[in-house]
Amino acid sequence: MKKTILTGLRPTGNLHLGHLFGAGQNYVKLQNDYEFFLEIADVQALTDNFNDPEKVRKNVYEITTDLLAIGIDPNKVNIFIQSQISEIAELTIFFSNLVTISRLYRNPTVKSEMAQKKELFGNDGESITYGFLGYPVSQAADITIFSGELVPVGDDQLPLLEQCREIVRKFNNIYGNTLIEPQPVLSETTRIKGLDGNDKMGKSLGNAIFLVDDEETITKKVMGAVTDPSKIKKDDPANPDICMVYYYHNLVTPKEELETVCSECKKGTRGCVNCKKQLIKNLNEFLKPIKERRKQYEENPEIVKDILEKGTNIAKKRATENMNKIKEAMKIDY
Repeated sequence: MKKTILTGLRPTGNLHLGHLFGAGQNYVKLQNDYEFFLEIADVQALTDNFNDPEKVRKNVYEITTDLLAIGIDPNKVNIFIQSQISEIAELTIFFSNLVTISRLYRNPTVKSEMAQKKELFGNDGESITYGFLGYPVSQAADITIFSGELVPVGDDQLPLLEQCREIVRKFNNIYGNTLIEPQPVLSETTRIKGLDGNDKMGKSLGNAIFLVDDEETITKKVMGAVTDPSKIKKDDPANPDICMVYYYHNLVTPKEELETVCSECKKGTRGCVNCKKQLIKNLNEFLKPIKERRKQYEENPEIVKDILEKGTNIAKKRATENMNKIKEAMKIDY
């Protein structure tokens, strides 16, 4: 039997290049060899967007369309909506008894996201919600309710997975060997930097190129990308290793062309404007097949809804079977 993979994405906006290179391409590879459950985590999206539910609902369909456009095969991957699997919420409550508040505050990923919120919104921590702080508990329920054996993650998400593993060990110690302790599958590509040089590309940071961006939008964004600040004049030599334009050339430009870009940049025979124009051309070529596939689904939204319904039904069946075993272990199978 194939091992089970569980992963998820929060529907807070369309996918961008960071999602594609950091996770999406890995999903496309893994879908051929595993039983794959891909969660559209709308409940978790509400931890940040509880006051804008329409945005989350819209993005459930947007992000699913993006996933299909990058090559996720609905015949190989069960794409499902988190809120439609009530067993996840139920298991989250059970797990909440196994984790202390202090442990949640010590989670490095939670600490990092809290610091980012404070930086962006001036949040002093007083308005951090229970839902936000309990995100790792909910994620542990996501994984274990489907008997997830493997979880594709970036290294920045490892603390969340380790917390899940702790919860599983504690549950099994109390109630017997019931749950599977998941293992990480690290992506070959780590976090993708933003156009501004930030270590993370993100919608809220305003430094992302989205898969749905049209050519005019991509042109505007790339022309504003950060380059080597020491290059003042067109013919000045520059260091491509600290230039975000060259960074993105590395992602989408053919190898033989890339070597020329690097060489000319170092010699000072390449101007930044021409280099950006070349990147724009290559980005548009790279995204063209994705956009073509996406257009087919946009013109047939009922297909996307049917895919979500089918995937959610399969996920519901698996979750129900596992919840019966969990309740039996906990002696609450009345």
